[in-house]
Amino acid sequence: MNRIKSFLKENTMLIALIVVTILFQILITAFGKGSLLKPQNISNLIFQNSYVVILATGMLLCILTGGNIDLSVGAVVALTGAVAGTLIINMGMNVYLAILISLLVGTAIGAVQAYCIAYVEIPPFIVTLGGMLLWRGIAQVILNGMTLAPYPNSYLKYFTSFLPKTENNSLLLAISMIIAAIICVIFIAMEIVGRVKKIKKGYTVDSMTVLLAKLIVISAAIMYFSYLLGNYKGYPVVLILISAIVLVYSYFTKNTVPGRYLYAMGGNAKATRLSGVNTKKMMFFAYTNMGFLCAVAALVCIARFNSSAPSLGDGYELDAIGSCFIGGASAYGGTGTVGGSVIGAIFMGVMNNGMSILGVDVNWQKALKGFVLVGAVAFDVISKKKVKA
Repeated sequence: MNRIKSFLKENTMLIALIVVTILFQILITAFGKGSLLKPQNISNLIFQNSYVVILATGMLLCILTGGNIDLSVGAVVALTGAVAGTLIINMGMNVYLAILISLLVGTAIGAVQAYCIAYVEIPPFIVTLGGMLLWRGIAQVILNGMTLAPYPNSYLKYFTSFLPKTENNSLLLAISMIIAAIICVIFIAMEIVGRVKKIKKGYTVDSMTVLLAKLIVISAAIMYFSYLLGNYKGYPVVLILISAIVLVYSYFTKNTVPGRYLYAMGGNAKATRLSGVNTKKMMFFAYTNMGFLCAVAALVCIARFNSSAPSLGDGYELDAIGSCFIGGASAYGGTGTVGGSVIGAIFMGVMNNGMSILGVDVNWQKALKGFVLVGAVAFDVISKKKVKA
């Protein structure tokens, strides 16, 4: 019974995501609005929320350091998008070189803010609040208030195309299902190997029943998800990009020493520093990395919109922060996972998409998202108080 309670507590948001998805599917079907799980709509969900997953991954690292956030991410996305648009559209620069410069610009902006936070010791809230105004202003200056469009196909194909490329629908579905099966086999093998290692080290593990249920449910979800994509155009290239980012950062936070340092800082920054960890260096890394991922998100966004606009990135910081907290990150730092942030991002994406299909007023959509965010943080705070008691 205790293991079941522990499992439910650890996977609360995943269960909530499944419930909300089913609820919206029932409501949308009942009102004759189509289907939430329509193949084309699933593909649209990926494109619409790809930037949230990327930004939430970087935001999580900032939050882990002690509940710190970055308010400037939307402005950095706008500025990086403006730079990319100027280089590719106005100057006709080589796409690869323009992408590289854009990534360097985003990383440099992150490094400037990171230096002010880590070494000058200005509070992150103040630095990033100033950055939100500064970088947005510079983006407006670069674009002169105008929108740059369209981007050449030589750029768009790297972010808006699909794989595998074939006109044969049957072959497309077959390849998609084969890829899904391979992913499931790898996932199951990793889970089993991880379980064996934990048992050898004397760690507590879930019962075999819970493990089997987890493997069956997730594998079924992967197969069904791939079936839907295979019935449309295949796997979006941007899905491969965000999957790579999620896997790399998941490994970094769970299995590397610097990744564990971030958690330690959130638990007790002073004790971590006294134990010999260079906390300033870790803080510098977290915010520099945030700048880099802002640039990646900008490259994805401008491809999706096929334009660079002064308003690009407006409100993106709230989406990223909300995804982390809804996904289980602690408002005090030291707790949270990349996978949880991804679940939070998908949860918000499903809510946005579902409410839009149902025709819910935009103002009510904002109100509901605000309610969910406050509820998620309140749940975290109340849970911690119970543990302390």
